[in-house]
Amino acid sequence: MSFRARLLAAERLNDSLLCVGLDPEPAKFPAPWTGDATRIFDFCARIVDATKDLVIAFKPQIAYFASHRAEDQLERLMAYIRRVAPDVPVILDAKRGDIGSTAEQYAREAFERYQADAVTLSPFMGFDSVEPYLRWPGKGAILLCRTSNPGGSDLQNQRLADVDGTPRLYEHLAQLAQGPWNTNGQLGLVVGATFPEELARVRALAPTLPLLIPGVGAQGGDAAATVKAAWRGDKSATSAPIIVNSSRAVLYAGRDAEFASAARQVALATRAALNAAR
Repeated sequence: MSFRARLLAAERLNDSLLCVGLDPEPAKFPAPWTGDATRIFDFCARIVDATKDLVIAFKPQIAYFASHRAEDQLERLMAYIRRVAPDVPVILDAKRGDIGSTAEQYAREAFERYQADAVTLSPFMGFDSVEPYLRWPGKGAILLCRTSNPGGSDLQNQRLADVDGTPRLYEHLAQLAQGPWNTNGQLGLVVGATFPEELARVRALAPTLPLLIPGVGAQGGDAAATVKAAWRGDKSATSAPIIVNSSRAVLYAGRDAEFASAARQVALATRAALNAAR
């Protein structure tokens, strides 16, 4: 089954557009785990157990594991999600951006070592940095397009004078991903919820691509505006899912022994807000 098909199946199964980002910060763990990086797996597994019936996807951020030398715990977590939530796809948020044999190794890391369903990529080096990931049938490659951070405008919102129509960089990237780069239908785009007008523009340029949308929750993106801009509710074969990510607002909803229950309540409320906007 393709990544896109898995997303659509999870959306129907859990009636959800919500993705929970797994960004473990031991300093924010509840006592007695506070500051203990050896409990990263335990913390994330509790979040998974509390939200697995509420989400369209999970999205672990690799840096939060690697910075604590916890890649082994990430491997355990990926295997755990596949076991307890086999119908929920997992996106490895790595934002890789290299070419040739190096990109091949990054793809192997994401899809063999971690068994991810999709990985985020930086396409700054062009199609050469994307193509190696498309050799993995059924896997997704989600390209940074119009990101939620203010500094994204430094490059993404600039116009390209040498391209017909002088599109902005993010618009040109959306067109490439919808068109010539999407050789096997495996591509998606990252577009921030903090820029709803640009989000709507990307959806118009890339009507069939899955959109991973960070920025709802702690970053202040509006759930209703996000859904209005990006979600298309048709049931056709070209229906394109949106994956609305919330990380910190869910993970750190509670700081005591009931943190998982608190996370579930925030996830329920966020899913309800997204669904109401549909």
